[in-house]
Amino acid sequence: MSDQEFTTESAREAAARDDLGGWVSRFLASPGSDNPVLAEMLSDPPRSWLGPVEIPLDQLNRLAGPPGHPVLEEVDDHEWRDDVDDLADIIDDGHEPAPVVASYRDGNLVLEDGNHRVEALRRAGEERAWAVIAFDDDATRDRFVERSESAAT
Repeated sequence: MSDQEFTTESAREAAARDDLGGWVSRFLASPGSDNPVLAEMLSDPPRSWLGPVEIPLDQLNRLAGPPGHPVLEEVDDHEWRDDVDDLADIIDDGHEPAPVVASYRDGNLVLEDGNHRVEALRRAGEERAWAVIAFDDDATRDRFVERSESAAT
């Protein structure tokens, strides 16, 4: 699959086929992501998937990011790779990056894949990211959806 096949729309189509977990596995194993180990980890045991859904950036707990954001390790802006700035520039020009991959753990959304995309979105002035989210089971996913719908009304 090419990079252009890993879009929000292709994730929607996979979800409609009940193949969002397969989409995530193929995406993570593809060139550019190159993370088949994470793909395996997120498929064994099988997960219940939701998405793509728009998530506020400040609700995504990242492994690394700028001070003052929900991150495990704070990193100064100047330490990010140049490709983050390049991606932010093309986002400014209207490009929509592939959805990020998150897991729901202990009431938090933990970013599994997409740390650089989230930072590029932030730098481009965006406040939300498209995400696909893994849950341990259908019941936890359904409670998350119910809470999200309640909060939106």
